[in-house]
Amino acid sequence: MQATVDIDTGESLTERQKAVLDAALRLLVEEGDQLTMTAVARRASCSKETLYKWFGDRDGLLTATVQWQASKVRVPPVDGKGLVLASLTVSLARFASDWLKVISSDTSIALNRVAIGRAGSGNDDLGAIVLENGRFALARRLKPVLEAGRQAGLLEFSDAEAAFRTFFGLVARDVQIRLLLGDRLELTEAAIGGDAVRATQQFLALYGAKTGPQGL
Repeated sequence: MQATVDIDTGESLTERQKAVLDAALRLLVEEGDQLTMTAVARRASCSKETLYKWFGDRDGLLTATVQWQASKVRVPPVDGKGLVLASLTVSLARFASDWLKVISSDTSIALNRVAIGRAGSGNDDLGAIVLENGRFALARRLKPVLEAGRQAGLLEFSDAEAAFRTFFGLVARDVQIRLLLGDRLELTEAAIGGDAVRATQQFLALYGAKTGPQGL
């Protein structure tokens, strides 16, 4: 049976499968677009037959690799009925922090560089995989949190996609493009945490309900 990744937890994978995907990510960092089933099998000390059994083909392996990376961005569950401003703020800030950690990692930078390099070349399957299982999948996971905030009277917006894109812009700012272009930003744990809190506060200033429940 082909391996799949639960993007919320990553827990549908075995520890051995996770190790193989980590090996694939390291190869992307070191060698860019030289990701072959043979190279991954060699690095992960497993057979190509096992890779084909688990992931189907190279595209399946790439998809699982992107999903495994995206699963590291957590979306803490919120209680729609008892949601208050404090818990919504914590949920958004944690998502923002995880997101910044993932997009600023060597593996994500390498993955995005490869996808961008192949875009428009007629061999741009990786770009579609990164979009569908990265940015688009994360939007599908966070939008229910935003909707829960609106239903609880904590947020005001007419379009969840527009609200998500605003949040994305406040979190990512120019960080991702600078890293892709080789800027050596010093993104410490403290800096990422501070940026995540700041982006969340800015988002709430824009979309926070002017009236309604604000309980802590």
